[in-house]
Amino acid sequence: MKIFSVAQVREWDQYTIRHEPIDSIDLMERAAKACHRWIRENIEPGRNFIVCCGNGNNGGDGLAIARMLISDQQQVKAFMLKAGQRSADCESNLQRLKALNVPVQEITSENDFPLLSNSDLLIDALFGTGLNKPLEGIATQLVQYINQVAASVISIDLPSGLFADSTSVGNTVVKATDTLSFQSYKLAFMLAENAAFTGNIHLMNIRLHSGYCDETETVFATIDRELIHSIYKPRKQFTHKYSFGHALLYAGSKNMMGAAILCAKACLRSGAGLVTLHSTEALMPVIQTALPEAIASAEDRFEILSQKKAAIGIGPGLEPTETNSTLLLQLINTWDNPLVIDATALSLLQPLSFRLSQRKKNPAILTPHTGEFEKVFGKAANDIERMQTALRKAVQLNCYIILKGKNSLVACPDGKGFFNTTGNSGMATAGSGDVLTGILTGLLAQGYNAQEACLLGVYLHGLAGDLAAAKFSEEAMLAGDITEQLGAAYRAL
Repeated sequence: MKIFSVAQVREWDQYTIRHEPIDSIDLMERAAKACHRWIRENIEPGRNFIVCCGNGNNGGDGLAIARMLISDQQQVKAFMLKAGQRSADCESNLQRLKALNVPVQEITSENDFPLLSNSDLLIDALFGTGLNKPLEGIATQLVQYINQVAASVISIDLPSGLFADSTSVGNTVVKATDTLSFQSYKLAFMLAENAAFTGNIHLMNIRLHSGYCDETETVFATIDRELIHSIYKPRKQFTHKYSFGHALLYAGSKNMMGAAILCAKACLRSGAGLVTLHSTEALMPVIQTALPEAIASAEDRFEILSQKKAAIGIGPGLEPTETNSTLLLQLINTWDNPLVIDATALSLLQPLSFRLSQRKKNPAILTPHTGEFEKVFGKAANDIERMQTALRKAVQLNCYIILKGKNSLVACPDGKGFFNTTGNSGMATAGSGDVLTGILTGLLAQGYNAQEACLLGVYLHGLAGDLAAAKFSEEAMLAGDITEQLGAAYRAL
């Protein structure tokens, strides 16, 4: 699913108005009906509704929703924040509500704030995607007041005070229980720094014209089932293990063989035909006992070990030694086949990162979490800045950067960014990243190109994590549980 900017969302509305055609007030009515339908289906009857509206189109949505709730015989009180000139459609919906003899309380000071109790349900329709500066004055005071009361809050389109396309760090923002947004995800919904405000996000299909979506390019998109179905390649039946590639993993050390085993097992579970795990002679028994399906090798001559290998993954559990730094440089400079760089290898990469741009074939895949990312590319003030750095560096260095998190970002060399939609907080556990590296290396070994491997890899990793959480709970799941659920994840595709 494409993620549109605020400017593009406005264009999409106008495109729909021209090409459907439909009047803007009727498009607003359609949006309000979608929200009203969700409320009827998900909120128990008998609640007291407090609807707080602004003077723009977001406020118009709120006024229309209030009217529809009143038609359901619900208890509704409507409030309007006096700030600026009303939009034409907001004014129309205000008059429609007043025609029902419903009083609308104007908020000009703190004395006009609604009286809220824990049992009330507040609908936040103060400010939507049109907001371009932080809230101030009475608007700030109202949002702070709303946040102090433990009432449930449903925000329409965006929690008021939240910017759709830029950082909202330091802003006063409504803390919503649920956000009912229109048609497609906003960039703000993908960022960890906004999770405290958005609550549960629900997309309302308001039937904006598909022509605009089809014709318009965006920087960002989500990784969803439709996209994954276009990437996934079912196996042909008359094949053998060499048909699915031989992966080589440089992973593990005396005190970190668990990371190597997790990575190698995930690589095998992802579908690689063969997996060789490099380690020292003394650690061969660990590999052969823990993972008999893998090939253990202590061969240090790269030119021999790399023969007939389809992809290499380096980093999980590796020691940060000069020898391994030299190995990483050799891989970047001389290994033309697919390469995944993770964990310790990322800490060794910082002085070598500029060499990534010199790779002529098969852009490398980097898989940092936030801390590793900042060690390589520098600290960021907020999620937006970090995301922009990832996109910029992916282009400059001709590599793929998977910035791991709740909605892992895949930053691509062509400047595009994809946010994953699977996964859960149970995956924030030791070894989860090692599993991802194994999956990515295994997919590359099977012949998926770098972008396909990134998109399919993070989606499968998150989907297996969701299945593991369903079985073990988010609190109790282990990284190895993700690997064990890869089979079920594949079946779900």
